[in-house]
Amino acid sequence: MARVEAAAEVADDLDRILDHLLLHEVGDAAYRVSDIIAAISVLESNPLIGRPTEGGKRELVIGRGIRSYLALYRYIPEIETVFVLAVRSSRDAGYPGRS
Repeated sequence: MARVEAAAEVADDLDRILDHLLLHEVGDAAYRVSDIIAAISVLESNPLIGRPTEGGKRELVIGRGIRSYLALYRYIPEIETVFVLAVRSSRDAGYPGRS
């Protein structure tokens, strides 16, 4: 089983997502954020489930439609660790503040 570690910026990403949902008066905003966190925990048992992206990173698709999000991560098999680098809405263009 892999260990999952989140970069400090992931907390900012989740705060940004929550603020956006609250701004638009989404009734289940806190529940949606907890769903994102629960989905990321799947990486403990399935670290290669995400689609490959550039630079050896992977992207986990969470949810679907307007309720979908992406978690960018890197899995290092030698130390059995998943490093979650960023989370964003699937409708956003790129990961804010990251290259």
